[in-house]
Amino acid sequence: MWDFLKQLMNPESIINYGGLWLLLFVIFAETGLLIGFFLPGDNLILLAGILCKAKPELLKVDFYVLVPLMIIAAVLGNTFGYWFGKSAGEKLYSRKDSFFFKQRHLEVTRKYYNKYGGNLTLIIARFLPVIRTFAPVLAGAIKIDFARFMLFNLIGAVAWIISLTSIGYFLVQAFPGITDHMGYIFIALIIITAVPILRIAFRKEK
Repeated sequence: MWDFLKQLMNPESIINYGGLWLLLFVIFAETGLLIGFFLPGDNLILLAGILCKAKPELLKVDFYVLVPLMIIAAVLGNTFGYWFGKSAGEKLYSRKDSFFFKQRHLEVTRKYYNKYGGNLTLIIARFLPVIRTFAPVLAGAIKIDFARFMLFNLIGAVAWIISLTSIGYFLVQAFPGITDHMGYIFIALIIITAVPILRIAFRKEK
């Protein structure tokens, strides 16, 4: 079981093992299931863009088909998270910590809502690990209007998927040897996306 989880945390293993369908499921799970908070969404999407050009036999789909499919997976994931949060409601705040659920993750997400408001948070959260898992859940729990939620859900998904896949797709065309240095790229992306979370997590409430 642990070996399987480690593979799910490795973006290259996800694509090598499950191809397009596992890729889409992971995007859905990271944004729609509480168990998805540890999944490597940013790195996976960037890698998908790179491999779509560098190793098309792995995903077996054109770039301009891949992008809409990933957007759909991301939108559906957030929608599922919203309805889960709406169903759970206030019970989320009294739920005990487990491997898949941490109250501190909910608290950091709440700080983002307090600072940026619901609309902007739903867009920003797409680019932030953990926050993107809990943002739609909290949106449902506080009963943000569903039509408004869906609008910013779609905007965030489009911005997230297109930006990262495009960077990967066009980067590998400019630097073909980049596939030999994916580990460094993943580490850099993890650091870049972690900084805003750490800042908001340790910011004192005013």
